[in-house]
Amino acid sequence: MLAILHPDTPLDSEAYKHTLEYLENLPGVTVRVHEIQGAQQKLTEVYLLGDTKSLNKDEIEALPAVERAIRISDDYRILGRHRDDRRQTGFTYNGVHFDQDNLNVFAGLCAVDTPEHVDIMMRALAEHNQPCTRMGAYKPRTNPYSFQGHGRGCLPYVFETAGKHGIRVIAMEITHESHIEEIDECLEKLGRPTGVMLQVGTRNTQNFELLKAIGRQKEYPVLLKRGFGITLNESLNAAEYLASEGNANVIFCLRGMKTEAGQPHRNMVDFAHVPTVKRLTRMPVCIDPSHSVGSRERAPDGIPEVMHATAQGVVAGANMVLVDFHPKPEKALVDGPQALLMDELPAYLEDVAQCHELWKKRRTLYQA
Repeated sequence: MLAILHPDTPLDSEAYKHTLEYLENLPGVTVRVHEIQGAQQKLTEVYLLGDTKSLNKDEIEALPAVERAIRISDDYRILGRHRDDRRQTGFTYNGVHFDQDNLNVFAGLCAVDTPEHVDIMMRALAEHNQPCTRMGAYKPRTNPYSFQGHGRGCLPYVFETAGKHGIRVIAMEITHESHIEEIDECLEKLGRPTGVMLQVGTRNTQNFELLKAIGRQKEYPVLLKRGFGITLNESLNAAEYLASEGNANVIFCLRGMKTEAGQPHRNMVDFAHVPTVKRLTRMPVCIDPSHSVGSRERAPDGIPEVMHATAQGVVAGANMVLVDFHPKPEKALVDGPQALLMDELPAYLEDVAQCHELWKKRRTLYQA
């Protein structure tokens, strides 16, 4: 069961203390408190775990600090949708809003290589009023001899350049909990010129100790990629690991499934699951067309296949796009063959905007 407290309930108020004391003394029940800072108010959710079937919903709702109570299922207890569930489906971070209705594009470098390329990329995004980007500093690779990313060494110039161009959020994959400290220390030292969304790559979707560590911190939102060889349910439970540790500001990313059936694409595009994830959970949904398609080949109509895959996801209601661009793909240290060219950025962004508008129009056809 879930007890949602009245908005902005002070944690030192008598109503809160009385409510929590009552709930903590329920037999066979464990209490877990989650605080959610929205754009205009703070919400406190109290999860009652254990033997809750016998609990009287009316009695819980009669407690002084409780606004309403919801019976929840076992699956995705925090991030999932439940009967009579009217909780928010998004969050705001560093001035950028993420929910299941809007759309943010994170175009950028799969891996940071040079300060010059970082500056070119961010300047182009600023010229098109894009407040978000992707910049890989830590790169897990299948081949131990491949480029692993510049790591903490590139953080200062990435963050400073972002601040110079007004970039508000950088999606950055991490592979170890120490990377959280490195990012946080660098941002603090520079005066926090930008913000970071911690990205969990497909190889770490079931690295449960890393998920717990990321979930324990509440400063940075998280982008979790679907595991490339596991079921959707297993990947959604990985997201629940993050939320169960305290951080429910999670975006779920579909990035294609590893299978020979997807050839000639790098992975089998799985963007049909966009509305499914939105139905099962309250998470905004991201698509990664670059790692799904794996090339910048064009269809006979002249449109890059990466853009066709993007359109599939955005028209289906995707809320975020993670896509590779590079000023000089032939010199990129990671995934150069799949990175789109800078002169393709204006058309790409306009195409994405049109697809999002089409999704809005499609939605009105089915709203009673």
